[in-house]
Amino acid sequence: MDLFDLSGRVAIVTGGNGGIGLGMARGLSRAGAAVAVVGRNREKSREAASSLGPHAFAVEADVTRASDVRAMVAEVAGRSGRIDILVNNAGTNVRKRPEELAESEWRTVLDTNLTSAFLCSQACHPHMQAAGGGKILNNGSMMSLFATPWSPAYAASKGGMVQLTKSLATAWAADGIQVNCFLPGWIDTDLTRRAREQVPELHDRVLARTPAGRWGDLDEFQGIAVFLASRASDFVTGAVITVDGGFSASG
Repeated sequence: MDLFDLSGRVAIVTGGNGGIGLGMARGLSRAGAAVAVVGRNREKSREAASSLGPHAFAVEADVTRASDVRAMVAEVAGRSGRIDILVNNAGTNVRKRPEELAESEWRTVLDTNLTSAFLCSQACHPHMQAAGGGKILNNGSMMSLFATPWSPAYAASKGGMVQLTKSLATAWAADGIQVNCFLPGWIDTDLTRRAREQVPELHDRVLARTPAGRWGDLDEFQGIAVFLASRASDFVTGAVITVDGGFSASG
């Protein structure tokens, strides 16, 4: 269906070399987009880009640093001639109670999860504006809806991501740029595997509350990525969409 065709489009996916980011990159690539896989681990990003096909490439950058972000965006634009889609997916977590969390750990989580999204969006804006429009997809979390005792920095960053999404959506709608946020539920990734090791009974509690009765799969983010990156969502902006198997709807 032409509404979902991304042929000729250029996408940046931060943290796209694994986890949910790689799942979204697969969807964008399969829909026809050229994908820049951005991460700090050059070799891991190259392997991920190679798995996506000939129109994907890796760019090394630390997206918490404004200078790296500017250089990354310039490299993608210089190589591809345009930037149409930005997926702000880079993220991390430190699972500690508030009284145990160091200031440096707080700043690391906020900078990685939230500041990077602001920096990347700001750097991509003039390219999208010049092209007459673009799509920005922000990776939020269920932790923007509720939290746990061991997620103060993560919850704060993801709550901020929702509000950043709405602010950017209202600021840039006139430029033809749609900005939306997706909230992953409990997805089977390296990060959540570590969470299951660190948090007793997490696996059983997730299954008990999730109506779908299972953890999510990375490839289940292909569809939401293509929808929010395509013309099919041209009148959807400032939206917050859960992708959680019904977890947040369950009492």
